[in-house]
Amino acid sequence: MKNLNSLSIDEYDYRPKEECGVFGIYGNEHAANLTYLGLYSLQHRGQESAGIASSDGEHIYRYAGMGEVNAIFTQEHIDNLEGYMAIGHNRYSTTGSSFLRNAQPFRASSVLGPIVLSHNGNLTNAGTIRFELEKMGHIFQTTIDSEVVVHLMAKSGKSDFLEALKFALLKIKGAYSLLVMSRERVFAVRDPYGFRPMCLGKLGEAYVVASETCAFDIIGAEYVRDVKPGELIEIGPNGIKSHFPFAETSESLCVFEYIYFSRPDSIIFGESVYEMRMQMGRKLAQDSPVEADIVVPIPDSSNCAALGFSKESGIPFELAMVRSHYIGRTFIEPTQRIRDLGVKLKFNVVKSVVEGKRVVVVDDSIMRGTTMRKIIKMFKNAGAKEVHVRISAPPTLFPCFYGIDIPTHSELIAATHTIEEIRKYLRVDSIEYMSIDSLISSIDRPCKKFCTACFDGNYPCKLEDDSTEGLKFKFDEGNGDYY
Repeated sequence: MKNLNSLSIDEYDYRPKEECGVFGIYGNEHAANLTYLGLYSLQHRGQESAGIASSDGEHIYRYAGMGEVNAIFTQEHIDNLEGYMAIGHNRYSTTGSSFLRNAQPFRASSVLGPIVLSHNGNLTNAGTIRFELEKMGHIFQTTIDSEVVVHLMAKSGKSDFLEALKFALLKIKGAYSLLVMSRERVFAVRDPYGFRPMCLGKLGEAYVVASETCAFDIIGAEYVRDVKPGELIEIGPNGIKSHFPFAETSESLCVFEYIYFSRPDSIIFGESVYEMRMQMGRKLAQDSPVEADIVVPIPDSSNCAALGFSKESGIPFELAMVRSHYIGRTFIEPTQRIRDLGVKLKFNVVKSVVEGKRVVVVDDSIMRGTTMRKIIKMFKNAGAKEVHVRISAPPTLFPCFYGIDIPTHSELIAATHTIEEIRKYLRVDSIEYMSIDSLISSIDRPCKKFCTACFDGNYPCKLEDDSTEGLKFKFDEGNGDYY
């Protein structure tokens, strides 16, 4: 275990991180402005950089910057992004990979014309492909894994943009919801496993594609359906057309999208995120009952699960923990005392609600456990008589290679400690997690299969870049970067 006194503010931000959010639109004269709004609603999926690229059918325009969407774009920037189609991107990356050159959409010139790309996910064989391309003389502009797609398209020998894209897609493996734009068309692709979400909508005669449906709501678009796993959608002057270039593969939807990542007002994988989290909370209460006076969520992603737990158990729901939304990742901690106060910068407990009460604290996950221990201490200092922890997910035992920044195996507390050891470390009266079977049964839908690799180690798509150890670059498993 790390020394609690040596933690940085980034480590207090203890939840797993999603890598990206993507948004695209075709057929609207205000394409860039609508993309800006779409990215604004997807800000939770990435806060370190954002960008928009647009096209008027002849020219590609692009602007990207570091930080959050509203800090990057001015009205002048939006006005300069001309055209009736656009794609945008919000990015999250781990420390050391956050550079302006990695901000997407990525743009390159080629024999096929300009290629613009926005990617959510992680390519599991990009390191191997990149190394082989570099040996052939290819020069890469960024450290993002999806740049290999552009190089593969350029060397495909195909004269047609769509055929070159298909060629590249058949070479890559892993998780990706991908937007690709040429001068005249927008392409939306979801990997054959369907790891990451991608939705299709309409705004009048325009087509819209986004990581989540909450991006449709903000611009008044109608959700039509999900982009299917393994589907390549072509949107252009001749309308919309679906292609299925991949061999049929059993889907493996990321269950963490329901547990934590997606906004509760979104429809993901065809279902309401709000309802899925409510069902998880209800199932958690059925499996792990406890005598208590109040149920309290760790805001904000645990609110729905805690409400479901409350409704099922009959224990009153209380918003007894308050979260500040104004803590940035760049906070400077000049003294030991300020480091010790780190969690209080983000969370605080309402003493009048918890004092003398038996409290059930509901959270969606525990990674390292260091922040949860400090949160529990806050409940105890506020006068809680008992503290019981309930987690609306199974213990996280393994890292993710499909676009989620989950710590390494050795850093995950559940991978190195028993449940009883975790209880003692957190200093709580009891702790219970959901089982994998209970989690899946709570969100079970016909014909849907979920990836649970971070809980059981059963990776549906092999990480081929294991073989790249010792080469001139190192693969950053958290977000598909190289350094």
